[in-house]
Amino acid sequence: RSVYDDQPNAHQKFMEKLDACIRNHDREIEKMCNFHHQGFVDAITELLKVRADAEKLKVQVTDTNRRLQDAGKEVIAQTEEIIRCRVQQRNITTVVEKLQLCLPVLEMYSKLKEQMSVKRYYSALKTMEQLENLYLPRVSQYRFCQIMIENLPKLREEIKEISMSDLKDFLESIRKHSDRIGETAMKQAQQQKTFSTALQKQNNVNYGRNMHLGRNRILESKNEITLKRTFEDEDEHEEEVLTAQDLVDFSPVYRCLHIYSVLGDGEIFENYYRKQRRKQARLVLQPQSSMHETVEGYRRYFSQIVGFFVVEDHILHVTQGLVTRTYTDELWNMALSKIIAVLRTHSSYCNDPDLVLELKNLIVVFADTLQGYGFPVNRLFDLLFEIRDQYNETLLKKWSGLFRDIFEADNYSPIPVANEEEYRIVISKFPFQDPELDKQSFPKKLPMSQSVPQIYMQVKEFIYASLKFSESLHRSSTEIDDMLRKSTNLLLTRTLSSCLQNLIKKPHIGLTELVQIIINTTHLEQACKYLEDFISNITNISQLTVHTARLYGLSTFKDARHAAEGEIYTKLNQKIDEFIQIADYDWTMSESDGRASGYLMDLINFLRSTFQVFTHLPGKVAQTACMSACQHLSMSLMQMLLDSELKQISMGAIQQFNLDVIQCELFASSEPVPGFQGDTLQLAFIDLRQLLDLFMVWDWSTYLADYGQATSKYLRVNPSTALTLLEKMKDSSKKNNIFAQFRKNDRDKQKLIETVVKQLRSLVNGMSQHT
Repeated sequence: RSVYDDQPNAHQKFMEKLDACIRNHDREIEKMCNFHHQGFVDAITELLKVRADAEKLKVQVTDTNRRLQDAGKEVIAQTEEIIRCRVQQRNITTVVEKLQLCLPVLEMYSKLKEQMSVKRYYSALKTMEQLENLYLPRVSQYRFCQIMIENLPKLREEIKEISMSDLKDFLESIRKHSDRIGETAMKQAQQQKTFSTALQKQNNVNYGRNMHLGRNRILESKNEITLKRTFEDEDEHEEEVLTAQDLVDFSPVYRCLHIYSVLGDGEIFENYYRKQRRKQARLVLQPQSSMHETVEGYRRYFSQIVGFFVVEDHILHVTQGLVTRTYTDELWNMALSKIIAVLRTHSSYCNDPDLVLELKNLIVVFADTLQGYGFPVNRLFDLLFEIRDQYNETLLKKWSGLFRDIFEADNYSPIPVANEEEYRIVISKFPFQDPELDKQSFPKKLPMSQSVPQIYMQVKEFIYASLKFSESLHRSSTEIDDMLRKSTNLLLTRTLSSCLQNLIKKPHIGLTELVQIIINTTHLEQACKYLEDFISNITNISQLTVHTARLYGLSTFKDARHAAEGEIYTKLNQKIDEFIQIADYDWTMSESDGRASGYLMDLINFLRSTFQVFTHLPGKVAQTACMSACQHLSMSLMQMLLDSELKQISMGAIQQFNLDVIQCELFASSEPVPGFQGDTLQLAFIDLRQLLDLFMVWDWSTYLADYGQATSKYLRVNPSTALTLLEKMKDSSKKNNIFAQFRKNDRDKQKLIETVVKQLRSLVNGMSQHT
């Protein structure tokens, strides 16, 4: 290329040089040929000599070959047969070796298929692992091996899907049957507890010896029934006792856990399982809206929760890492908060104490069951104390109705007993003791009415009902004693006290009934010490213990008695007012009738008969009632005189009024209620007496002269009162003596009245200025 690309004559020069080189080589070749020419000629001559011998040899060789070929045909055939056989033998050997190498692989794959068909997925995964790590690498050059290798991941995914499907079916199954699982677990826990309690009671010879005889027999019979049923149930289930875990086939969980663990997805499976179980926990913890209406609603709710945690506890102990104690504790704390909130809400709707008691028993069994599985339940027992307060409230409402019914049915008369048997029946219900009454012969009457023993028995029944809730709360006898006393105090101070107060205020309760109520409360107050002994006998806690609370029945019945006494005073005053209202005075009469008014005599006769009923009351009560009645009568009569609507009063009306007051004083001096000293009762009418004496005697000079002195004869006469009454007499005098002004005596009397009125007004004005 450089020859063509250089100078224009370069090609020509190159060709010239090439020709010169060729000529030089030709000369060298010619020299060489000339040098070897003789040897070439000698060789040709030698070949010509040999050609004839060669032809002869060729003929001989050809003939020999023909004869050899003919002779070797059979040998060749045999040799070829031997070669073919040896090739086949070698091939067979090779095939056997390869088949021996492939047979384990095929056997393992067949085993894999069989395990898949019988759903032994964990074993199938182990077989796959052996195939991949041990057998398939030996025969990886074969196409069927490649097919197997490609199928193994698909089989793994299929196993994962199938195992996950089984797990989902398992989760759905335990969600539906968790209540049955929990019910079984709760029954077993309750049976175990009942059996332990029965054994403990059998060993305790003195158990309940101090309890009330009739109630003790009932409790003993109940204990015998419980023991009998317990042993019968044990005999019935002696052959096969299934635990709550036995009701569940956990194999899907184990298989799925093993499968995912082998596949390296154990964490994925754990997260999925926990997530699904949390969802199920929320569903289980969600109560039905009408759960609080029946005990079955609560039982199903608790059974589902117990079933859920029984499964989780079993999973915790039989698997490694699927659930942890931290996980179950967290789940339980979440569930416990929800359970407590639900129970607080729904139990608040329960107004039936029996339902609340059954709820308490369910909570105790629920707590004991889960405590047996290692879950902390202290908050549940704390909740029970809240529910106990609610239970006491429902009991108080129920007993309030019972007390009202007892009071409504009572005849408020002393209890008649015709013979010893009736007397024993009464004192068996109420601790009544009266040596004086015991000396009397039959028939006789007990001072209290029928409601007293009934109330006493109902208080004891309330204590039993309250005790029922305190049982199984894992509390000491001292705490139970304290709870019983507090609840009993509430019954006495709130419920019974309120019923008594309402009873006393009822319109149909008359004075006789009020007297009997006071007597009843006195006996109930005396019986409080027996109630304290009764509680001590139940709890075996001595009343001498420092921290033992006392019953507040004393103050309760004292308050009721004071209210009844006050109502007696009020009703007496109302009755007096009724008699006063029918008083029909002729305030303008010229002369009196000469005898007391009929309404007043009727009133006095009523008071006499009433105070005769008061003989059973304590002395101070009867005296206070009598004094109150006299004071109210005196005040009412005084108000009658000073009534603003009464404009005129004649001297004859004053005389008639004086006769009525004299009858009141005679009644007071007749000692209608014993115990008054001197003329204490007559002092109730002292204001009226001095006022009437002043007008009857017309001793104004003495009154005006001695006014303000401690020794005044009319010390209790107020100037304003005298002025009011005198002005009414002045107006009456003017009206009746309109034509008598020409008579000197009448004119003088009129002037005297006017003069006294002026002086009284001066006294009243002076008192006002001084004030």
